[in-house]
Amino acid sequence: MVLTVALIIGTILFGIGLYGALSQTNLVMIMMGVELMLGAVMVNLVAFWRYLHPESYSIQMFVLVVMTVMALEAAVGFAIGTQRFRTKGSIESEESADMKG
Repeated sequence: MVLTVALIIGTILFGIGLYGALSQTNLVMIMMGVELMLGAVMVNLVAFWRYLHPESYSIQMFVLVVMTVMALEAAVGFAIGTQRFRTKGSIESEESADMKG
């Protein structure tokens, strides 16, 4: 795969994720947008790694760490959303202003 194609795909994914995260009020949709943006960053990271240093494998470990963080972020976010829905009946972000942390 050519570097330009991978970067264009990553840019399109990041743009869709950014639009999804900024235009939605639902917590689940915002988290999906953030996950899509992180996935796009990983696509670009792997594309640059493959283009610049194909003999090195250190970036693969970094991508695995980022994927683990993505999974943890999704699990914590969905747990907060589930608890919020159980207590308040909604997971809209405008209604979450009363959450203290």
